[in-house]
Parts: sequence; C-alpha cells; structure tokens
Amino acid sequence: MKSAIWLSYDLGVNGDYEGMYAWLDNHGAKECGGSVAYLQFTHDGDLPASLKSDIESVVALNKRSRIYVIYKKDEKMSGRYLIGHRKGAPWEGFGDKDETEEDLGDTQ
Repeated sequence: MKSAIWLSYDLGVNGDYEGMYAWLDNHGAKECGGSVAYLQFTHDGDLPASLKSDIESVVALNKRSRIYVIYKKDEKMSGRYLIGHRKGAPWEGFGDKDETEEDLGDTQ
C-alpha cells in the first residue's frame, strides 16, 4: 500500500542528518520547510510501525531524536510521534491567555 505522509524530524545537534537526508532522498521526499518533508511511503500493514522500522534501519537515532508523522487514517488526518515525544513549545507564554486559572487541591 502507498500512503501520502508528512514527516517532521528533529535529530538534535549531533543527529544523523546525513542518514536522514539519504533516507528522504531515496524515498523521493519533497522539502516543506525547516525539517519537514512530504513523501509517498510504500508499506505493508501498519503504516507507523513500518515507517519507524524503515527509518531505524538506516538512520542512527539517539535519545534526543524526534520524528513525527502526519498521515490519513480511517478517512481522517492523524499524527503521532514515531520516535521521541512532545516537549514544551517555544511559543508558550506569548499568547493572550487568561491567567486566572484556579488550582484546586488540599489547602491544609
């Protein structure tokens, strides 16, 4: 099966960008801005599992590596981390949020 995906990658300062770039080039990826690419990925079965396995077979990843995929699942757009996890956003605190949130807890 062939699926259209967008891939966002952050491999850290000393990450294996050469390996990632080779993988992207070999899959005919199109550049979509800083560390984002679009490509058609051919797979059997579970897309995220196949994609993760394919990337891990070529790219040297470490504990700082983060790779996020956006794809169509059950007729809806879906996204998830293949490698790593979400961290605090650099834009947090810049918006006009109401800061009157009340923390409830034990007051004794």
